Amino acid sequence: MNSGNKVTTFFREATPTNKQQRLIALILLICQGGITVSGAIVRVTGSGLGCITWPECHPGSLVPLSGAAPWIHQLIEFGNRLLTFVVSAAAVAAIVAMHMARRRTELKVYAWLNLAGVMVQAVIGAISVFLKLNWWAVALHFLPSMILVWLAAMLYSRILEPDDGTPTRMFPQAIRVMAAMATIALAVVLTTGTMVTGSGVHSGDDGVGMEGRLNVDTEFMAVVHAMCMYAYLALTLIVVFMLYRFRASELAKKAGWVLIACILVQWGIGVAQFYMHIPRWTVPIHIGMSSVVTAFTALLWAHGLRRTGGSENLVTGSPAAEEKYAARRAALAQR
Repeated sequence: MNSGNKVTTFFREATPTNKQQRLIALILLICQGGITVSGAIVRVTGSGLGCITWPECHPGSLVPLSGAAPWIHQLIEFGNRLLTFVVSAAAVAAIVAMHMARRRTELKVYAWLNLAGVMVQAVIGAISVFLKLNWWAVALHFLPSMILVWLAAMLYSRILEPDDGTPTRMFPQAIRVMAAMATIALAVVLTTGTMVTGSGVHSGDDGVGMEGRLNVDTEFMAVVHAMCMYAYLALTLIVVFMLYRFRASELAKKAGWVLIACILVQWGIGVAQFYMHIPRWTVPIHIGMSSVVTAFTALLWAHGLRRTGGSENLVTGSPAAEEKYAARRAALAQR
């Protein structure tokens, strides 16, 4: 291989392809959802104050200290904090990939918002520790994670669309409105879910007890949460019915049915929790499915507006990057 071909090959390999970009976005999405599960594990094991300050674990020490708190609580809480760096690394990788591939501004914004959100979440997490895991502070720590899952899912979905494509509405406006209503219902479901947890038996730390808990009947709050979930499910079913009514794409219909399946699984977990009086092991599963449901809601929403047309067979999805390839090849050919 001559030197010119080596340079061209290096340039192509240094610019992430569509497939590589999507893999990075998928890793970011998994990380955003995964850290909510680790946070739930912190809560149900009573490890929330295993590290009593922030950014240090204990005053004068960034890492756990022998005897400062039960070692298992320190390990779980400190491990959850370390996962923040994993999520940050995934967000940085997404940012770098979008810029190296010269992707459109929309994708760069999704990537940057993920990183900014991780930083905000670190601050909110610190506040919740300083407030001794007050229920509303913990709720505020969880809900932004769902927003970040949504943004990561949108990034994952949008990457395959060519940057020079024309934004095209794939659904009639009526479906978009109904999908927006379903998304709002999901936000209410997630919010009432934090209120169920906030009034429940899992305070987040063994020494906190019921101090700082939401002072409402947990069973009543669970019923309210369930009613909101039924409304969300009904709205999603209406959206899927309308997709068939207006002959939407098969991919959109499939996304709708997968979302309904996820909602039903989440419903089953919630019902089991209620009748088993919220055993510890069910909470991380329920939290994890919240991320799955949120992600698939975002994917269904993304089907409503797509970039169509544009350049075909783009390796990176970006005409700007492809033009740079062509310019580099032309320059090498003249040597």
